[in-house]
Amino acid sequence: MSHLLVVDDDRNIRSSLQKLLTKAGHTVTTLASGEEALQQTGAAPDAVLMDIRMAGLSGLDTFRQLKDRWPRVPVIMMTAFGTTETAIEAMQLGAYEYLLKPFDVPALLKTVEHALATRRLTQAKVLLEAEQPDETAERIIGRSPAMFEVYKRIGQVGSTDVTVLIRGESGTGKELVARAIYQHSQRAQQPFIAVNCAAIPETLLESELFGHEKGAFTGAIARRLGKFEQAHGGTLFLDEIGDMSLPTQAKILRALQESRCERLGGHESVTFNVRILAATSQELEARIRAKQFREDLYYRLKVVTITLPPLRERRADIPLLADYFLRRFSREFGSAVKTLHPDALTVLQQSAWPGNVRELEHCLKQAVVLSHGEQLLPEHLHLEGDVLEPVVVARAGASETLADAVERTLRERPGMALQTMTEAVEQALIARALEQTQGNQSQAAKLLGITRATLRDKLERYHLQPHVSVSAPATVSNA
Repeated sequence: MSHLLVVDDDRNIRSSLQKLLTKAGHTVTTLASGEEALQQTGAAPDAVLMDIRMAGLSGLDTFRQLKDRWPRVPVIMMTAFGTTETAIEAMQLGAYEYLLKPFDVPALLKTVEHALATRRLTQAKVLLEAEQPDETAERIIGRSPAMFEVYKRIGQVGSTDVTVLIRGESGTGKELVARAIYQHSQRAQQPFIAVNCAAIPETLLESELFGHEKGAFTGAIARRLGKFEQAHGGTLFLDEIGDMSLPTQAKILRALQESRCERLGGHESVTFNVRILAATSQELEARIRAKQFREDLYYRLKVVTITLPPLRERRADIPLLADYFLRRFSREFGSAVKTLHPDALTVLQQSAWPGNVRELEHCLKQAVVLSHGEQLLPEHLHLEGDVLEPVVVARAGASETLADAVERTLRERPGMALQTMTEAVEQALIARALEQTQGNQSQAAKLLGITRATLRDKLERYHLQPHVSVSAPATVSNA
């Protein structure tokens, strides 16, 4: 339940807002003056709704002082006397939104929910693997070489203001990385605003980003601030940037170049100071070639690139992720589950995970909710994707040729055929090299043409024993 603070010298407004917001499920504290607001002690509220014109200390003067005490709390300014100068001043101070009385109730409630969502994103901790444990924080989990590169990049760019493009398949954790960058930045006490460009209809995305004036289009019954304005002084995360239309891309590019924009239906420029983090699961280079993404915007966004590997390419991290999610959901749901049965872990490690870490998370969340006892068993796991049977090195006399394996893999593993065959052949080669060298990893690495460190990584990734005995050339069986 969220705690809202309402500051207004009009008793009727205070009473109406208290009833409305309480009915919406919030805890509401009402105060009659800015002086009373400044006397508040204890925990910060989750959001503040404050009148601009009040007897005594004005709302803007109160906001200036509250901002030092509660820098991350979104403040929604309210007034019955809307002027351009007042709106500009409120936004320059860092107000989350600027609402005119009398209120449009659905719009007011929507603004409050958006402000609370921003507050949750700003508050939620995201820790890297190497940082000190915190049971309340979300974590980016992984000890594979690819993940260590991600941690390194976060550390390198966190304290700067450069634009970062985060790339990776859906479900790999791009928003977590964006929030980790934000929390390691000099803007960590300022807003973090996230926009999923793929989830908002194209006709509404421009209004969402840049805002609109009253009457700009049908349904625009009041002025609305855009995300660029709301993120002023902080960080704006543009998720799935590759899904935007070309006209919107052009307006985004101009806004980034000039640090200013115009609300829909407006004629005045709104300046902002934001750091941009962008993410995409699209192959932007292919979209540029297809004339679906602007090349100039692409280079504007990719000052620094962080690429997240899919889960299938870092299977050695699955036990770490499974343990983290198991502990997290057991604590969250008061479950007795404490451990994962080895067979259940084997099932997890053999899954294709097309939804990556997000799919693994949802799978274990469901399993913890539905399980009984202290150990999670294979039957508790409900996987929607394919489960890969272990790659088997063929014995002498195996009848399946490489050509047969290729044909079967193309038939049985559409969309993953190349990866499946590549991994199968790689495992078979490693196993054969270790057999020929009697398990000597240095000699096996030379035979394969890779470093010993790379060989160790692959042994861990594929869960191979250092010495695997085979007696015939490898083919693929049920890969």
